[in-house]
Amino acid sequence: MSVSLSDPSTDLAPRARGSVRTRAPRPADGVAVHRLVREGGGLEPNTGYAYVLLCDHFASTTTLAVDAEDGALLGFVGAYLVPERPDTAFVWQVGVARRARGRGVASRLLDALLARDACRGVRFLEATVAPSNAASRRLFESFAERHRAPFAWSDGYAPSLFEGSHEREQLIRIGPLDRAPDSRPQEQH
Repeated sequence: MSVSLSDPSTDLAPRARGSVRTRAPRPADGVAVHRLVREGGGLEPNTGYAYVLLCDHFASTTTLAVDAEDGALLGFVGAYLVPERPDTAFVWQVGVARRARGRGVASRLLDALLARDACRGVRFLEATVAPSNAASRRLFESFAERHRAPFAWSDGYAPSLFEGSHEREQLIRIGPLDRAPDSRPQEQH
């Protein structure tokens, strides 16, 4: 079953790179994001309520990738500005539907995140990644390389902070990012 998420009035990027476009979420998108996480494998699922909140309270930084033809959800990046450091966007989760993998959707989502009005002052991008998650490590390292930004890995969260068996989460900090106004893609309305 495909969930339609198409709404041209919230399109954040032109129809480029094939049939993928990015846009801001709405609370009603939470169910599709939750389904993508559950069915996609690899991400630690949270409650459906958490994804509704992500698509509502954090809509200014959470970004969806949808199929430009049928509006189906292809991926999302859940992110927020760190309250004590508003120049830092923390990427909580990046998920890509199986059918869209290998098409650069995750990279495009990170770029679209930085293009959001709410991220205008962002100079640093952070995320935590388990050492065994090679795909995520490559995603963030290639993002840093593409943006010619330094990055460093450090201790993030110890396994003892999580319930059950959980791998250590290492922190990647990317930046400072070059945020020259003329080099930043503009939001589309």
